[in-house]
Formats: sequence, structure tokens, C-alpha cells
Amino acid sequence: MPAKTASKGSLDTPLSGRQRILPKFSPDPDAFGHATEGFARFMGTPQFLVYMTVFVVIWLAWNTWAPLEWQFDSRALGFTLLTLMLSLQASYAAPLLLLAQNRQDDRDRVSLQQDRQRAERNLSDTEYLTRELASLRIALREVATRDYVRAELRSLLEDMLEAQEELRTHDPAGQAQHESPRDKIREKLKEQRDRQRNPRTQQIPRVKPGHSTQDR
Repeated sequence: MPAKTASKGSLDTPLSGRQRILPKFSPDPDAFGHATEGFARFMGTPQFLVYMTVFVVIWLAWNTWAPLEWQFDSRALGFTLLTLMLSLQASYAAPLLLLAQNRQDDRDRVSLQQDRQRAERNLSDTEYLTRELASLRIALREVATRDYVRAELRSLLEDMLEAQEELRTHDPAGQAQHESPRDKIREKLKEQRDRQRNPRTQQIPRVKPGHSTQDR
């Protein structure tokens, strides 16, 4: 049984390419936009007005005072050719000005978007720097200053001198004879530091190496 031919409107049948009578015209948007902007800018300059005025004056003078056989735009018909030419110029000038205005609007939109993004980045950078400065200020509060270090060293030196002076005057009861003066000063400073930090531990007896609680 022969296979059935697919219908013309079937979805699985590709459509044949249509032939164009005229070739597709797709100019470069950038090049065409530059050309239109250049022409629109030239039309807005004083040079264009001067050139246009000189051209119209010469046209009218030639077709008014020149011999009839040399005239090409009759004055009796109201300069029809000049009127038609100026109408064509005006009809083409309006779209060109609109195209130039559209391109300018696109540039302004892109510039505004870039300015907004730049402002957002600047705001985020400013907030980050503000947070960093705040954290740095907080960290500097916890750093020991020069006066604080000097005061601590001075207090430690006074404690050492006081402990050394006490050890020179008398030895504590039950002290080992073989203990050096440096160990004595260190032990004295440790006792003073313990009393300053935790006064509740003053009543706890200290057990030294080589001695028991019974000896005391």
C-alpha cells in the first residue's frame, strides 16, 4: 500500500522558502545612525541656514529676471519646483531629526544607567569603609596604650622591689634553704598577683614541692 502523502498544512512538513521579489534591505544601524545624526547636526547650524538662504535667493532671482528661455521654474506658477523641493526637504528632515533624537535618548538612558550603577558602587564602598572604620575604632579601644603599659611595668617593678626587700629582711617560715633569690621573688610576686585577682583563694594553703601539710 503506497504511503500517504503528507498534507500541505501538516506540522511535520517543512515549509519551502519564499522567494522575495525585492532583495531584503537591512542597513547597518550604527552607520545609518551616524549619518542621520551628522545631517541633523548640520541642519541645526548657522551654516545650513546661510547656504539655504543663498540658494533660495539665487533660485528666485534667476527665475525672475533671467530670460524666459533660461528659466526652469516659472514665476507665474508660483515657483512650483522650489515649493516641491522644500516640501521634500521638510518631509525628510523630520524623520532624520526623530532618528537622531532617538539615538540621543538611547545614549542618555545608557549614561543614566551607568551613573546609577556607579552611584550604587560608591555607596556600597562608602558603607564598607564606614564599617571598617567602626571596627577599627572598636579594636583600638582594646589595644594597650603606652601609658597603660608603662603603668603596668611600673607596678610590676614596684612589686619586685617590694618582694626583694621583704626577702632581704626575713625568710618565710618553712622555706627551703636551697631555694635561690630569684625563685623567692617569683614566688612572692605570684602570691601578690593571686591575692589581687581572687581574694577568696587567700585562705587556701599552698603546698610546696618537698613539703607536706603535716610539716606545717
